[in-house]
Amino acid sequence: MTRAVGIVVPAYRPDPERLGGYLHALTERLDPAVIRVEADAPRSDLRERLGRLPDCVELATVDARRGKGAAITAGFEALLKGGASAGSDATARNVEVLAFADADGSTPADSFAAVVDAVTGGDADLAVGSRRHPDADVASHQTFARRRLGDGFAWLARRFLDEQLYDYQCGAKALTVDAWRAVRTHLYEPGFAWDIELVAVAGALDCRIAEIPVRWEDRPDSTVSTVETTLQLARALVTSRHRARLLREDRVHELLDARTRNEPSLVDRLAAVEAADAVEAD
Repeated sequence: MTRAVGIVVPAYRPDPERLGGYLHALTERLDPAVIRVEADAPRSDLRERLGRLPDCVELATVDARRGKGAAITAGFEALLKGGASAGSDATARNVEVLAFADADGSTPADSFAAVVDAVTGGDADLAVGSRRHPDADVASHQTFARRRLGDGFAWLARRFLDEQLYDYQCGAKALTVDAWRAVRTHLYEPGFAWDIELVAVAGALDCRIAEIPVRWEDRPDSTVSTVETTLQLARALVTSRHRARLLREDRVHELLDARTRNEPSLVDRLAAVEAADAVEAD
């Protein structure tokens, strides 16, 4: 039986031409129930410049930069609540699988479909696209500095986290709705470190994780700050491991825990902002 897919595309100041082409490619290849673009700080004419989009595409924009993790989380939550389409929700759409893909199209639609297929086919609860897998097809490489930092971080993460992957940060992942409901209140990172936390928490909750080699086409005009992001990811390794070990009821980490139990999760923080905005609008 076909499992309907809801896709979130987080986008920070996206290139309209590239994004529009990618949305069409995703629609043609995957025939998703919905694609929701979460656009942070876009140009005021983004909607017009995107032109005519497939009927399944929803566009949500915010003025500020929330971060990749916050944008994806907001998108997933919107799909489960019905999003921009009045009267529609995950149940009405029969959405059983949630996925996200970076807006620059670095993972082509055909390759992204392989990640989604691992979940729709029932082989995994969380499928992680991988640029560093031995079977990955890297069509164009990152700059030397970004590649070396990325390889070094992946090496460190494999030795620091319980989940042994080649690549934790590729912008192509999919998971079941049930898996999302299990992990959502245990995620705290709003930025690029969200991917690490997602994998660590999913593993701690005994989700079946599959790493899927992808075709990768690097985009040299990335908005990622290499040094700043690397520092954020290094910190996230520590906090993600700690939170995962807490979920596994590790006694040492329970004794060390002095912060996360009192810190609201990302989904709770987003809900608070949404509630405040609703009050202000009234």
